[in-house]
Amino acid sequence: MAAAIEYQKLMTEIVYVNLPGPGEPTPGMSGGELLHGYLVDLYQTPNAEVKNYITLLCGKWNVHYREGKG
Repeated sequence: MAAAIEYQKLMTEIVYVNLPGPGEPTPGMSGGELLHGYLVDLYQTPNAEVKNYITLLCGKWNVHYREGKG
């Protein structure tokens, strides 16, 4: 028997993390700026396994990294 209510969850929000990010945390940075730097540092890891895991998480959470325009 089918469920009384069926629904399909569609993720419509996309988060973009702009590259490059801040190089170092500085006093007075907002939480968003700190998170930006943290996410950029994770993305730029030289470790292939970590990079793969981050890529998988980005796909799950609809997060995309993009290069800044000059």
